[in-house]
Amino acid sequence: MVRKSFLSHNKTIWGPLELVEKLYPEAEEIGASVRDLPGLKTPLGRARAWLRLALMQKKMADYLRCLIIQRDLLSEFYEYHALMMEEEGAVIVGLLVGLNVIDANLCVKGEDLDSQVGVIDFSMYLKNEEDIGNKERNVQIAAILDQKNYVEELNRQLNSTVSSLHSRVDSLEKSNTKLIEELAIAKNNIIKLQEENHQLRSENKLILMKTQQHLEVTKVDVETELQTYKHSRQGLDEMYNEARRQLRDESQLRQDVENELAVQVSMKHEIELAMKLLEKDIHEKQDTLIGLRQQLEEVKAINIETYQKLQGSEDGLKEKNEIIARLEEKTSKITAAMKQLEQSDNDLLTQTRTIAMSLVKCASSDTQDQYKLVKDISF
Repeated sequence: MVRKSFLSHNKTIWGPLELVEKLYPEAEEIGASVRDLPGLKTPLGRARAWLRLALMQKKMADYLRCLIIQRDLLSEFYEYHALMMEEEGAVIVGLLVGLNVIDANLCVKGEDLDSQVGVIDFSMYLKNEEDIGNKERNVQIAAILDQKNYVEELNRQLNSTVSSLHSRVDSLEKSNTKLIEELAIAKNNIIKLQEENHQLRSENKLILMKTQQHLEVTKVDVETELQTYKHSRQGLDEMYNEARRQLRDESQLRQDVENELAVQVSMKHEIELAMKLLEKDIHEKQDTLIGLRQQLEEVKAINIETYQKLQGSEDGLKEKNEIIARLEEKTSKITAAMKQLEQSDNDLLTQTRTIAMSLVKCASSDTQDQYKLVKDISF
């Protein structure tokens, strides 16, 4: 609205009325309701609606008093010689206190508040002597008063709901800020956890690579050990076959000697004692051979068990190495025992042969006589 009397140039009355919301918190409700009203397009229409609502609240004098006190803010809207900037403004505001006595019930919705008001017809508000005793007029006034009381009660309820809504909005803003802080903390924790997860994955990959390399090395070692064990077992089998062949030969020789000794039943006690000693030694050799066979079977079973354990698990490599070492010690002991047995067999064979030759030479004359007797008897 262009300045006409006391407003400064290019300013409207809606500007200072908007300042009341900042100075008087209870006026925020009026400002919000004026902005929400449909059909108001000009600042003048908003100012008229604001004044009507202030009259219905009976707080127009209070609102304008807060505005008059802040003259430094009013200097933006009024000239220095304007009425609102002088002391007469405070007097006018004091006179407005009388309006609080009036119960105003003004219509705001549906009114054309933006257009300029022409001549106001006060005839309908003037008292007429003819209408004093009109009962219908009194009924209408009672109805208007009831509506006014209803509007005031509704206004109080709206004030209470607005205050509760303000408190709820404050609590929601506080909870929202807390939730935002918690969300930021959660995001930071998620970022830290992702970094830790990435680090753990990299460490896991390194551990897997190291374990695979270790497994490959251990696998190669186990294969080489198995190959050496197979070679050693093949050598033991060859030695065992050789021992069996020698035993077969010795058994054949023993059979020949027994056949020869069967013919010489009546030989001297020395030959019998020698044969008994020889049989005893042969029995001991058989026992030792049986024991060696059992040990070889145990070695085979242990080898099979170690082979299965080597395929089954990787943690028992140390125990298997110890078992293989013990097996190697046993095989070395068995080879040494076999060599000792071979040497003792050779010694016994040489001794028996020498004794047999000596006895045969000594008893050749007796055997010839015995053969002759046997032949004569057979004939």
